[in-house]
Amino acid sequence: MIRSVPRSRWFDRLYLLYLVAFFLYLALPLLVTAVFAFNDAPFPSLPWKGFTLDWYLADGSAGRTGLFHDDGLLSALWVSVQVAFWVTLVSVSLGCLNAVLFERLEFRGKELLYLVMLLPLVIPGVILGVSILVFYSGMANTVSMRWQLELDLFRPGLPLVVMGQVAFITTLSTLVIAARLRKFDRQLEEAALNLGATPVVAWFTVTLPWLRPAIAGAAAMAFLMSFENFNTTVMLTGSDTPLTVALFNRLREGSTPVLNAVALLLMVGSAALAVLATGRSSKTA
Repeated sequence: MIRSVPRSRWFDRLYLLYLVAFFLYLALPLLVTAVFAFNDAPFPSLPWKGFTLDWYLADGSAGRTGLFHDDGLLSALWVSVQVAFWVTLVSVSLGCLNAVLFERLEFRGKELLYLVMLLPLVIPGVILGVSILVFYSGMANTVSMRWQLELDLFRPGLPLVVMGQVAFITTLSTLVIAARLRKFDRQLEEAALNLGATPVVAWFTVTLPWLRPAIAGAAAMAFLMSFENFNTTVMLTGSDTPLTVALFNRLREGSTPVLNAVALLLMVGSAALAVLATGRSSKTA
């Protein structure tokens, strides 16, 4: 809104009502999920049976197994952390290279290559996962039949999950880092070069510190997007299932408050990571 434009009192009230309704719409499902993570009932629904921490701490002796004693969910959580770590590392590294490629270099076909890089953002995740699965599985089968070599790297499993997620998360990392690099004053690099620095030294001492807030933001975004991804992951996973796929399998068997406990833990962790990344970016910006 433009503050200088006069507004009626009714407009202010309606606008405030809209804001309250909008944020309730966003927060109410999360709040309900958080509340039922502590409900002393076998199902995550009303009526309220009392407060309990069993869905986090129960060891199974009383017929309940909490999250911290559920080996299946903890194993899936660790798998998701590993996948998110490698996806973040690869995506941010490629994002830095792509940012330099598109912002610093001029070459024939640059616009076409840029459009190709954006394609994974408009392709549905399931289609992307199926395409990657068919391509790499077909490659592995062909190599196996012709040369009797087993390329397990290209069969459903964690490496293929990482490659599938990198395919679209790299694009987002590139956009974030390139937007920061576009604002960089290249005269700072030229000054470093005039003082005797090599291009590599100038990059690591001048340009990279400037990009650090964008790299941190891209890393946080990549980690969270990898951790919560389901559409692409479910098509590429093998015997070691990430958390999102494990939760989906549990939901097919029937919802329990343990799933609410997992959801609350993820909400708190995601919010903490986002706040930390935002705070570091604002300090170094």
